[in-house]
Amino acid sequence: MLRCRARCLPRGVAVLWSPQSTAQKSTFPGPPLNLDDRKVFQHKTTWEITRGLLVFMLCSSPRLVQKAPTLLSISRRVLGRRLWDSLLRLTLYGQFVAGETPEEIKGTLHRLQQFKVRPLLAVPIEEDVGQAKEGEEWYDTNARAMLACLDLSVRGLTEESPRSPMMQLKITALMAAELCKTITLRLQEQEAVSDLNIERVLALIKGEEVRFGCLTPEENLHFQKSLSRLRSVAEYAVGKKVRVLVDAEYTYINPALSLVTIAMMAVYNTQVPWIWNTYQAYLKDTLMHLSQDAALAERLGVCFGVKLVRGAYLEKERRLAKEKGYPDPVHPSWEATNESYKRCLDFVLDRASHARGRFELIVATHNKASVEHAVQRQPSHTH
Repeated sequence: MLRCRARCLPRGVAVLWSPQSTAQKSTFPGPPLNLDDRKVFQHKTTWEITRGLLVFMLCSSPRLVQKAPTLLSISRRVLGRRLWDSLLRLTLYGQFVAGETPEEIKGTLHRLQQFKVRPLLAVPIEEDVGQAKEGEEWYDTNARAMLACLDLSVRGLTEESPRSPMMQLKITALMAAELCKTITLRLQEQEAVSDLNIERVLALIKGEEVRFGCLTPEENLHFQKSLSRLRSVAEYAVGKKVRVLVDAEYTYINPALSLVTIAMMAVYNTQVPWIWNTYQAYLKDTLMHLSQDAALAERLGVCFGVKLVRGAYLEKERRLAKEKGYPDPVHPSWEATNESYKRCLDFVLDRASHARGRFELIVATHNKASVEHAVQRQPSHTH
């Protein structure tokens, strides 16, 4: 069964910027932006609000979060599979997952869209270094799940839906994280940079025969099959008019993810930004990478889609930096991350205002100040 997670983007909270974005600060007519409006909870039942508060309180306990896998395992043995599944579906699973069957997911999408909440469907599968799978079947299965998720994204549309639907994609669900790490390391070597250049990766995505001298025969074969899976998902998405938001992951694999994503942009974003990349503002070098990728997209003559987030892997990134003795890649404070987010946001908005429809941005944040700043850059209310 497909378990598809819906990350919902209320209009006016996570903002989709169209080609009409402006580079100038502006005040707009109409009432001020109200992010505390109780109407956001209109579609929630009393139980759903209570459950949300309970889950929030549970997730606010670091000790409980650390012991969660053990507690879940013990409770499953004690309660039995059927009762355990029922309790989980009512609580944690029900809070975060749109549904367990296509019918359940479609019902959730329809209910959200009645209240002008746009869903972003995701197949929540990823792989980390050290978790490599044998063969290609696991990755092939994930690709099929993503194709099904694309169908659900389109099937859930209503007449009120004003834009193309979206789907989140994690490359490590289709390509081994170990290979992503290897490519990232090779990109730090001068000789390998020319071998793994964007044009050669682009050719491989198009189905041409390409062999990379810096990779082993086995790595070359898996790279080829991985890009074939990505190509099948991307082509299906473009055919269905679904935007694909490629997720960022860990710093030790992100350069490889960006290389593949920009190459996909070069194939599919010639007229419309169907493929997007994600940038994590909690990292110190994000603005540099964002500006480099934007310049590369301009050089390639393709549209550029940006999903701007803060980041989700803070503790692991800092722990690895301490253990391995390299500089902490994460900003030292919440305030520094806020400033980084603002700089990245302003950079993309400035580019978007002059790009004539070739830059689009999602302000993917729960931070009130960031959303208000984004809206203030608009000549009118969000759309």
